[in-house]
Amino acid sequence: MKPQPRKRFAQHWLQSQEALNQIIRAAELTESDRVLEIGPGTGILTRRLLPLVQSVIAVEIDRDLCTILNKQLQTADNFLLLQGDILTLDVEAQLAEYPKFQKPNKVVANIPYNITGPILEKLLGTITAPTQPAFDLIVLLVQKEVAQRLNAKPGSKAFGALSVQVQYLANCELICHVPAQAFQPPPEVDSAVVRLRPRLWQPPADNPRKLEILIKLGFASRRKMLRNNLKNVAERERLTQLLELLKINPSARAEDLSVAEWVALSNQLQKLEIIGEL
Repeated sequence: MKPQPRKRFAQHWLQSQEALNQIIRAAELTESDRVLEIGPGTGILTRRLLPLVQSVIAVEIDRDLCTILNKQLQTADNFLLLQGDILTLDVEAQLAEYPKFQKPNKVVANIPYNITGPILEKLLGTITAPTQPAFDLIVLLVQKEVAQRLNAKPGSKAFGALSVQVQYLANCELICHVPAQAFQPPPEVDSAVVRLRPRLWQPPADNPRKLEILIKLGFASRRKMLRNNLKNVAERERLTQLLELLKINPSARAEDLSVAEWVALSNQLQKLEIIGEL
């Protein structure tokens, strides 16, 4: 029996061969790559990956789909399917039971849109605690709006706290747009393929935890000037002087600052011990 998409798992299955081609090209796959696929669904992407890589380790929450995939791909000796929730499943611990399969070095997936943020944090970590060792490459099919935020430039409407947090942890590229009609059933929004190359920001923040707090406070109210959002961090006059010292417009809003400027501001506040109690 043909599986039916389930709303509770936010299942929208990709049908477009062109979109699949874009995903495969973006992943820069080699025979030695070990790929983690999140939510393989009907296996349309899985089948494209298997001949190109050393192994595909897929995590699927839907038990019925797991049964179908295991039957259909049982002859693929480089395929391992783990049933569970990617947000809670310890993939590395699970692999201890399968010595043949090594830890994945890349992620290629069409992820559920309703948990995009938590998945990004699972894969990249946070500014305070980046995932180590980092994946070599992450290629994801995500909601178009999220893709725009991940790749946004300072000063644009799409540039926000998520942009700063992710761009601190990885180089982000927008590969292509994918229309809703490329899925079955079509989601209510268009999608896009993004490629993330994890790396450590240089120079790093002196105190990553304080940088995270600063970003959260800075973007608390996008309409306000940054110095107003940070009024509980330091006096308005002192913040103005500090922004001028860093050659940042004192009237700037949070979205006007680049990642480098956020790091510089955090480092300067840390040196002056202004945010020492945060």
